[in-house]
Amino acid sequence: MPLLKNNVLVPDTWISVEADGELPPTGDVIVPFARLLKEWGELSARKSRLGLRLSNTDKPEALGTFLPGLSLIVLPFPAFNDGRAYSIARALREMGYRGELRATGNVLPDQLQFMLQVGFDAFEIGDRFPLETWAKASRQMSLAYQRGLFRRGAEAEIWTERHTDAEPWLEQPHAG
Repeated sequence: MPLLKNNVLVPDTWISVEADGELPPTGDVIVPFARLLKEWGELSARKSRLGLRLSNTDKPEALGTFLPGLSLIVLPFPAFNDGRAYSIARALREMGYRGELRATGNVLPDQLQFMLQVGFDAFEIGDRFPLETWAKASRQMSLAYQRGLFRRGAEAEIWTERHTDAEPWLEQPHAG
């Protein structure tokens, strides 16, 4: 499946391994959360990078001790109206996770800005929409009402942009 990072299609070099699948001797691997819990010692001793596939029902708080050892976390969007991955992504960034956050599943161009604002930086996009549609979606909004604290780009908040050259606003008594 095509992988979009910084508006460019890049090859996905990660190997996804199921809960009971055999680990390859080398290479970066993505494992489900249950396997991470069960085999943390073996997985963390590997010389390659470790990624995690988290389901929408897993709690991000349970990853606290594992976060420093993870280079990638994959979060699913099983349906366009299932927003649990947004909440999980934001929670992970607030917990201090700075590795790659990848969105997979029903990822749509019109939701790209929201995904970037909560911390996603890679997207498994499929071939449903051409790359030009994704590039356009990434440029459509350069300002956001909510703070996009985790975006690695030039996005700014509207309040900040409006007040860069303004004098500080002093509290005025309420007329009325």
